[in-house]
Amino acid sequence: MANGSVTDGIFLFADGELSQISGLKRGLDFVEVMCGCTSHRYGDAVGRLRVFASGDLQIDCECTPGCQEVKLSPAAFEKHSGRESARKWKSNVWVIVEGEKVSLTKTPLLKYYNQTLKATNGSQKGPNGRPCHRDEFIRCNKCKKERRFRLRNKEECRVYHDTLVDQNWSCSDLPTDKICCDDEEERASRKVLRGCSRSPSCKGCTNCVCFGCEICRFSECSCQICIDFIRNAHT
Repeated sequence: MANGSVTDGIFLFADGELSQISGLKRGLDFVEVMCGCTSHRYGDAVGRLRVFASGDLQIDCECTPGCQEVKLSPAAFEKHSGRESARKWKSNVWVIVEGEKVSLTKTPLLKYYNQTLKATNGSQKGPNGRPCHRDEFIRCNKCKKERRFRLRNKEECRVYHDTLVDQNWSCSDLPTDKICCDDEEERASRKVLRGCSRSPSCKGCTNCVCFGCEICRFSECSCQICIDFIRNAHT
């Protein structure tokens, strides 16, 4: 509120929109509420849902005192809870409104998530309905070989995003693949295959080239690209 930014938590939702939801807390660029998901076998799993202006939704699970599952997507939280009819997280993940369990889809909490999806205009959706990102390459600072980065989920996008700004990045810094500078670079005929859902050898189209979405932009990142996306995501 001090800097008057429209992404300050106080401006994300009007005062009356969330007043009846239990456990409401407001942060600089997010709001947080108590949430849960019910399994007929295991009962209620509860957590803390954070809603960001970028459209990001993150849940820290508190199903047991020692649970280490944090920053889960709602779909991952639904699966972690043991919910039998998974893949319907908008209906299955709930919050408490005036003492009653109410699904997310019946609250204002999905407003920025839905707006961000709408902003993509369906042009970058993959087969699973999520925005699709083609594989990218970054050149090692030591051996000068190009290495492939898959961008299929938010974690992979973050690795690529952070690597782009690392001037000293080398093959050994890859967190997921065991690769070193002595390993051969991919052949040119292999590099043209970038994971486009339209064509394996696509050179870039609206199906696989993304200029910013909730998967590849990060509310906690201080780079100008992410800041600009978060500020403009709901305008």
